Amino acid sequence: MTMKHVSLKDAWQGRANCKQCTLRNSVLFAGLSEGDFESLHKPIDQFELGAGTKIYGAEDAPKYMYTIRSGLIKLVQYLPDGSQRIVRLLGVSDVLGLETILDGQYEHDAIVLQKAEICRYPTKAVQELATKNPHLYRELMVRWQHALKEADSWVTELSTGSSKQRVARLILRLSKSYGSNTCALFGREDMGAMLAITTETASRTIAEFKRQNLIVEEGSNQYLCDLIRLEEIAYD
Repeated sequence: MTMKHVSLKDAWQGRANCKQCTLRNSVLFAGLSEGDFESLHKPIDQFELGAGTKIYGAEDAPKYMYTIRSGLIKLVQYLPDGSQRIVRLLGVSDVLGLETILDGQYEHDAIVLQKAEICRYPTKAVQELATKNPHLYRELMVRWQHALKEADSWVTELSTGSSKQRVARLILRLSKSYGSNTCALFGREDMGAMLAITTETASRTIAEFKRQNLIVEEGSNQYLCDLIRLEEIAYD
């Protein structure tokens, strides 16, 4: 893990290690002026995190929110028997920890699924900005609505139907996030935890999709996807 400190003002001005910093250009912060940051002095912490790194747990103090610059993060809940259920995936420009804006606790464990860069900033700083800036307040509400819609969609699409349908729908969602007919898959245990199927079923289904050339491996866990045929399976 690597980390650096950047002021909120510097992040807004694009000095935060990347000309396309998602903090500067994301919808959440895009409407703010440089003056909005003048009274805020707490730094943004930038992290590069490997797969499996825990960003926060449901038991942690809800002090921070996070913006994802690259990579993929899973939100995990644990069942009484100790097994895990992945309830959402978040990617580039998504915000982690929205629930803290209302002084709530973290609702999940957030764990890196694919190597990620994230920015961490104090929830209190966002709360202060939101009271002064109607645009930011509105965008926070829009993101709340998006999170609720995603949660509903996750249950509807990825927790119902046959195992083939669930895997096909997941691949389609991942391809959509890439904006192309490619996607990066991950461990079958994680896939099973997302789709409420066993690891073995996930492995068999992926193997069958490979045999049928529905997905063609181009590199390590990188796949070219036959979106038309996958859609036929997903929504048959």
